[in-house]
Amino acid sequence: MNWTQEKGREQNFTQNISTDFVKIAWREIFYKTGIILFGLIFLFLIILLKSKTTADFSIEPYLFSYAIFVTAFIFSRLISAMLYESSYDSLLEEGERLRQKDEKYEPRIAFIIPCKNEEKDIRNTIEQCYRANYPKHKTEIVVINDGSTDNTLNILLDLQKEYPNLKIINWVKNRGKRRAMVEGFEKTNGDIVIQLDSDSYIEPSTIKDLIEPFKNPKVSAVCASGEPTNANKNLITKMQAAYYFMSFRILKSAESTYDTVFCCSGCCSAYRKETVMPILYPWLEEKFLGLPVTWGDDRALTSWLLKIGTKTIFNDKAIAYTVVPDNLKTLLVQQLRWKKSWLVNFFITSRFIFKKQPFVSFFYYFPLVFISLVTPIMTFRALIFIPLTKGVLPLYHILGILLLTAMIAMYYRLLDKNNKFWPYLFLWSLFNLFILSFIIVWAAIRIQDRGWGTR
Repeated sequence: MNWTQEKGREQNFTQNISTDFVKIAWREIFYKTGIILFGLIFLFLIILLKSKTTADFSIEPYLFSYAIFVTAFIFSRLISAMLYESSYDSLLEEGERLRQKDEKYEPRIAFIIPCKNEEKDIRNTIEQCYRANYPKHKTEIVVINDGSTDNTLNILLDLQKEYPNLKIINWVKNRGKRRAMVEGFEKTNGDIVIQLDSDSYIEPSTIKDLIEPFKNPKVSAVCASGEPTNANKNLITKMQAAYYFMSFRILKSAESTYDTVFCCSGCCSAYRKETVMPILYPWLEEKFLGLPVTWGDDRALTSWLLKIGTKTIFNDKAIAYTVVPDNLKTLLVQQLRWKKSWLVNFFITSRFIFKKQPFVSFFYYFPLVFISLVTPIMTFRALIFIPLTKGVLPLYHILGILLLTAMIAMYYRLLDKNNKFWPYLFLWSLFNLFILSFIIVWAAIRIQDRGWGTR
């Protein structure tokens, strides 16, 4: 084959690749445009359904207005999530301009793993850290045994024989996760600290994706995308798998579009150590109504980072796996703890967020707060009060929620056509409607109970 023929084949190959990329880009545009159009149709249908909840808008204007507000809010989240990729690319480009360096970005990293009574999962968590696709001489692993009473310590000591550089901090008496995290930050030399729950681990091949956004010096924290490892176990775990996908790949993507993720998840998030250290002790000593806050460490730490004006980011390419509750009792206890931390953090974050992020505050944060606080009242009205006082069954209200879920499920399918859990999003919506929407009330009543709950 002569040079001309070889050059021609190379050009054809390049043209084919370019054509494929163009086809993929147009397909994405087509799908997203379709979702927006269908979203507008859904919005109209939901309004129509909600209007049928009562005979006349003037009789029940509050529920009607609430339904329209929630629908518009969710629709805006989907639009924001669609802008996530371009926002992420802009963040990296800004980082390259600010750094003005050509050398490879490869900071020292450290895994911090607080644990208590995790004999089932701690071995796998640590072994996955050692499998991370990252230079070993720049990787450190620190595990804090926070007063375990099972076989956790013996497992850690056995692992140390296999991995001599594993750093174990052993506390005979339990001191709490926040204090364990502080100990880890203080004892590591890493530039980037990766906080892992003891039953979670990051996919080893995606560790560099978790670190990549730190090229931008304005980024203080990066949240990985969480996925349940036990998703296939039963109906409860399958529903959570659908919820996790929506929570990370849609809602956190929407927040990340504005560089303002409000909760970098505790299962796996990375932090710039030099940014965290000045706020570490104020975060540790945080109190609410005179008592120390023992839960919500991830949400609270993220809030402190937003308070000092830094960017908190979600990266959908960094995958973290975690164990989710597999029975109703444990799930409800977990949700109660999460609602408590949300309530506490709402009061703290509300003091500064409008000054730091006025656009996000007005169009996202405070509307979300409003929906979260009003939902139990409106759900009670729709499911109990109106049927008893006006004889109108909540069928249209439930259908409206399922229709709204269908709009979310469409984008869910666009993001990952191989994800088989999307149908369970409908079950989660009903579970949230009939049970979880009321938990925030119980959380407010039990706010002074600072016990961990599941530990």
